[in-house]
Amino acid sequence: MTSATALPARLSALLPDLSPWRSSADFRLLWVQGLVTYFGSFMALIALPLQIKELTGSPLAVGAMGAVELVPLVVFGLYGGALADSADRRKVILGTEAGLGLLALVLLVNAALPDPMLWPLYLVAGGVSALAGLQRPALDSLIARIVPHDQLTAAAALNSLRWQFGAITGPAVAGLVVAYAGHPTAYTVTVVTFTVSVLLCLRLAPAPPAEHARKPSLRGIAEGARYAWSRPVLLGTYAIDLAAMFFAFPNTIFPFLADELDAEWSLGLMYAAGSVGSLVLGLTSGWTSRVRRHGLFVVFGAAAWGLAIAAAGWFSNVWLVLVCLAVAGAGDMLSGLGRSTIWNQTIPEELRGRLAGIEVLSYSVGPQLGQVRAGAMAGWTGTRSAIWTGGVACVASVALLAAALPKLLTYDSETDADAVRRRQSSPSGV
Repeated sequence: MTSATALPARLSALLPDLSPWRSSADFRLLWVQGLVTYFGSFMALIALPLQIKELTGSPLAVGAMGAVELVPLVVFGLYGGALADSADRRKVILGTEAGLGLLALVLLVNAALPDPMLWPLYLVAGGVSALAGLQRPALDSLIARIVPHDQLTAAAALNSLRWQFGAITGPAVAGLVVAYAGHPTAYTVTVVTFTVSVLLCLRLAPAPPAEHARKPSLRGIAEGARYAWSRPVLLGTYAIDLAAMFFAFPNTIFPFLADELDAEWSLGLMYAAGSVGSLVLGLTSGWTSRVRRHGLFVVFGAAAWGLAIAAAGWFSNVWLVLVCLAVAGAGDMLSGLGRSTIWNQTIPEELRGRLAGIEVLSYSVGPQLGQVRAGAMAGWTGTRSAIWTGGVACVASVALLAAALPKLLTYDSETDADAVRRRQSSPSGV
């Protein structure tokens, strides 16, 4: 290979691996459906806390969203995992997507009132959390069924890219829409996107449970929990993500950070900055398909997230803050790629739904508790202090957990017993 052709070859090796898109029609359909849904969801995600801020002016009231969402997420996330192992996953996804669209309609009706009420906002937040808890295990456990085993890291990268596109465009557009057109318009967009998503979900192929699947039960949920507890690698992925999000998830107090930096115009950019960093990593993620040590992704990515969040809280220049948030997003995506790959490579099919329910808790409960922590700390010590101290605590907790669970650091997809067993049980590659 000449030097003239070597550089393009190296650059092409960095581009995202599109093999899952080419090999699975259902993956393509889910990818497009998710992109549409994420755009609308992020519109509401920005509009909702902004509306609570406008109605109350209290960081604690905004942070209380996390407390309202926590219990439904835990209960329905665990039940949703058991449901995904015992029901047609397509039907679960379709039903919950329709329910989320109806809740968006409630937000629209409330915002259109002459005097919007506060309590429906919390009610919808709790309902969204419950439906998301039901849906995510079915969505997450479906990927390993429709994507070949050796393409799971590539599928995780493509799904993350999809999420980032929504996370960038949604907040950026939402900030403008709320500022210039009001909350009703933002919620209208959300309703429309969920309508389109439901129509796309109708085209998914059925995904029935295993022949001898049991009905959802506490016993079945406990069986999944025992399996997770017996696997140090899985425990490490859950614990590190939970700690990172609990200590260093400051999104809920971004409206107050923008005010403190005298840069109200930057609020949409703050919400989108992390996704920009993730998007850059995703667009250059081709190399990740050739890596076998995915536990290192989890640890180093979470540590980078914490360091960058700490720096964002320390700096007073808004542009430096935005750069730090972008770096944090890249670290979070790297950690997420490692977690998703390990989960899909090692968990047996008959437990995948229930373990997906636990996974939902690991990456969702942390942000919910993190919102409460950030809001309470901001009210007590100030906004920027709440951010940088959380970042420092994140790095410390990641280091302690990595030391306590060394098998996560040594995980190798070619030699790990569970990964080998999972690969051998899928002779067709799926």
